Amino acid sequence: MDRASCVISILRDDPHRWYLLDVVAALDLPDCWIGAGFVRNAVWEHLHQRSAMPICGDVDVIWHDPRRADPIYDREFEALLQAWEPSITWSVKNQARMHVRNGDAPYASATDAMRYWPETATAIAARRIGAGGCQIAAPLGLNDLFGLVLRPTPRFREDKRAIYEDRIRSKSWCDTWPLLTRIEA
Repeated sequence: MDRASCVISILRDDPHRWYLLDVVAALDLPDCWIGAGFVRNAVWEHLHQRSAMPICGDVDVIWHDPRRADPIYDREFEALLQAWEPSITWSVKNQARMHVRNGDAPYASATDAMRYWPETATAIAARRIGAGGCQIAAPLGLNDLFGLVLRPTPRFREDKRAIYEDRIRSKSWCDTWPLLTRIEA
């Protein structure tokens, strides 16, 4: 089984995550995904041979639509998601505007935006498609995710290194998932 199919299988085997993918798909937003820890943590739990852990923190929903880049749209979609599934803290961000906050060139798509996230293993997202399908986006590949590697993306190796280091410290990933290996380059 290829790695993208393995991610889909892990998500499908977690009824709560699979349901949340359906909830977000119901928004019917363009280029819309659930990314970051939602997927990464599920895979790391699987690779540590643990049962799926409850979702902690927020669930990152990304989408891309330059015509609706005003943050008011994100707040409206967060409110809808909160009404549909109040047990989750939702974070919705239209990637068509996030380049400004991040000091990058405009992102061409939600997947393009993920290339600028701090860690390679975090730059992954999933979305439901069709009746029972699921699609995985991993612009930096899945090797680090499945290799249990913590590595900064190119933008966070030098220019934004302090942000990367702070995330590693504050999130205590190596304590939660002791099989992780930290690679600096």
